[in-house]
Amino acid sequence: MGQEIQGGHFHKEDFARFNRRLSEESALLSRLFEEQALSSRHGCGGFELEAWLVDGAGIPAPVNEPFLALLGDGALYSPELSRFNVELNSTPLALTGDALARMQRELQANWDQGRRAAQRLDADLVMVGILPTLREEMLTLKQMSNMARYRALNEQVLRLRQGRPLRLDIQGHDHLHTEHGDVMLEAATTSFQLHLQVDQRRAMRYYNAMQILSALMVAVSANSPLLFGKRLWQETRIPLFEQAVAVGGFAGAASGPLRRVSFGSGYARHSLMEIFDENRDHFPLLLPVELGGEAAQLNHLRLHNGTIWRWNRPLVGFDADGTPHLRIEHRVIPAGPTVLDTIANSALFFGLVHSLAEQPEPPEQLLDFARARDNFYRAARLGLAAPVDWIDGRHGRIAELLSTLLPRAREGLQRQGCDEADIDLYLGVIAARLRSGQTGAAWQLGWLDRHGEEMAALVAAYRERQDSGEPVHRWRY
Repeated sequence: MGQEIQGGHFHKEDFARFNRRLSEESALLSRLFEEQALSSRHGCGGFELEAWLVDGAGIPAPVNEPFLALLGDGALYSPELSRFNVELNSTPLALTGDALARMQRELQANWDQGRRAAQRLDADLVMVGILPTLREEMLTLKQMSNMARYRALNEQVLRLRQGRPLRLDIQGHDHLHTEHGDVMLEAATTSFQLHLQVDQRRAMRYYNAMQILSALMVAVSANSPLLFGKRLWQETRIPLFEQAVAVGGFAGAASGPLRRVSFGSGYARHSLMEIFDENRDHFPLLLPVELGGEAAQLNHLRLHNGTIWRWNRPLVGFDADGTPHLRIEHRVIPAGPTVLDTIANSALFFGLVHSLAEQPEPPEQLLDFARARDNFYRAARLGLAAPVDWIDGRHGRIAELLSTLLPRAREGLQRQGCDEADIDLYLGVIAARLRSGQTGAAWQLGWLDRHGEEMAALVAAYRERQDSGEPVHRWRY
């Protein structure tokens, strides 16, 4: 949800001023696109990992403020929406040589550092999409992190909804239907978000390839089958996040045709500027803060863009020399189950997106957007068993399809110059997961089938296996 802000109560003049700055910066970004003045640097990857703070019983522990204080300013951790969540960032790396192994070493070192800090507070860290012990009554404004941007976000979402509560209606194995009076439902979801910096000339192809790949990635990484004690989708984060901040675009504000959390409205057709234009034209402002700075810093455009959460989201950043660049954030992957699984998911993604985006015939010309979108939601609901359509005309289960695509992921990583030993390790983890059919979601449901509906015991068993470092396909019940 972006940077911290000053204040949080807005007036009509604030919206007007922000809109002027947003229009100015959008026009500038459009010129940069037209002149191809954005960075040509390509293939730099990074990630953000959201995690849970829990107590000894595996219950959410609202201690992120003292946790962050123990770590100090130099740590790569930051607060999230709730006091029992934190985010861990990575150092961006060029995706060549031993980059994947370096990502794993950095993630493991920072994860271990975070766990040591948490344990000083009689707590611990867990990486899982939705914590099974979470109960709805825990998601109150008292547990919101002490940051102005979160309070302002809650106020503005409810304003656009004209005070109506957020409604969850998720039909899976069980049916969850509830209403909640604030945005804290969003705190129930934690993800592993991959970033890829892309050359402007190839950015559209990579964005469209990510849209197509989203179904495969959400299925192979699924780790969120439970919410408030109910068995729902294999990756319940998807409908939960979409409904937890359910405000739309113009043409009826909260009931507008476009949603702030969505798969998007279509492929990019000419450039990623179309996405930034859609953000400006179709979504009311949520945080009209006066940020100052020159138009070239694009501060207002970046803040507005940060309040629209497409599952694949274009971002604007800056190279070390100040040249503006494009990144695409892939948001469909949940947190966990282990550090090794997390980097294996990254390797699969980085390899496949390169292979798809660089193939001679654009894949978006081979699979229409409606089918790519349907694939995604079917995969989130059913996981590896989901039947999907693919760009070569095949129709079948994701598990079988992904098995046949692993050579393409290998080729994509090889073309980027990744070390063969790393490719063997991380894609080997994915291959074994596909053979076993055991994702994090499948393991959680299998454990409940074996041991009963004991959520605290499930979390204890999950933490024990996560701490072992063994990839999820080797976990036993």
